[in-house]
Amino acid sequence: MKIGIVLYPTFGGSGVVATELGKILASKGHLIHFITYSQPVRLGRFQKNIFYHEVAVSDYPLFEFQPYETTLASKIIDVVKYEQLDLLHVHYAIPHASAAYMAQHILKEENITIPFVTTLHGTDITLIGKDPSFVPVVQFCINASNAVTAVSENLKAETLAHFKVHRNVHVIPNFIHTEEHLPDENPELRKAYALPHEPILCHISNFRKVKRVDDVIRVFNRVNAATPSKLILVGDGPDRYACEQLCRTLGLCDRIIFLGKLRETRQVLELADIFVLPSENESFGLAALEALAVGVPVVSSNTGGIPEVNRDGYSGFLSEVGDIEHMTSNTLRLLNPADKMRFRLQALDQAKTFSPEEIIPKYEEIYHNLVENKKP
Repeated sequence: MKIGIVLYPTFGGSGVVATELGKILASKGHLIHFITYSQPVRLGRFQKNIFYHEVAVSDYPLFEFQPYETTLASKIIDVVKYEQLDLLHVHYAIPHASAAYMAQHILKEENITIPFVTTLHGTDITLIGKDPSFVPVVQFCINASNAVTAVSENLKAETLAHFKVHRNVHVIPNFIHTEEHLPDENPELRKAYALPHEPILCHISNFRKVKRVDDVIRVFNRVNAATPSKLILVGDGPDRYACEQLCRTLGLCDRIIFLGKLRETRQVLELADIFVLPSENESFGLAALEALAVGVPVVSSNTGGIPEVNRDGYSGFLSEVGDIEHMTSNTLRLLNPADKMRFRLQALDQAKTFSPEEIIPKYEEIYHNLVENKKP
């Protein structure tokens, strides 16, 4: 099939998943056309069957805010017509689903039928979608899509609770590549961040309020008091300065490493003993899944879609949002030498249930049904 994938090209989970989905589909023989405003950060090197179409927004003096949605719809029309796409898969409701709907109906005037799948990833429903100014558009776009998917049962429930949806919402979780065995240790790289006896905790996020990165630091402060440790923080965002200030207040500047944004986080995760994710809400918890995929147990909050990823008592532990004491005790338990290897193996085993081999065929089934239904 010839598939157009519309996405945000940034570090966010929706862009990462959409890019990886396209790469896997291309490896299976589908022709994938990425449509967005800059090259997706995870697109990487040249690969057979992958094409990239940039949406260039002109700077017209008339517009205070440039009309990206209209420009995107025009680009979609152009790609569908001249690349003869079979369908579109748009990731994130706004503005991708609305642009796809506009393109679909303009193309219909030229007797071209192009179905589109909308995948809901999280904040397009739980944050932006709840803004009253967006509700009518988000609701319309969900119902106007030819198929709708959500990355977790929790996100599906949120969608049905906040919008009048008359379409079936298919739950297709995010996926991750895993190795058959735990990755080999890299003592040379590890000693650049910690002494051999020091455990390493890790957290990766966009440092927004919902991620509660200060909770990560408070948990670490208690863990470090019990057993000297190191904390690696990856990412950047609005709360980074406050987190740096908290480190100084607690006297932890020599124990916490801020790495900033990284395109690839796997090597960092492989150094870690525990991944900490105390978010106030996560529609899925892709960062947690990436940690599990390299055998790193997860200490997380029990909210949103996280319990669908992190199995309590198996791949890690769950705590109520903001329960620093419980997260601390769970972290110390995972650092216990008697439990450490068992939880690492179980973390990897849990990640394997989200393998591409399990997940990608679910998307392909939806694609085939839509393409078959559009035939005369």
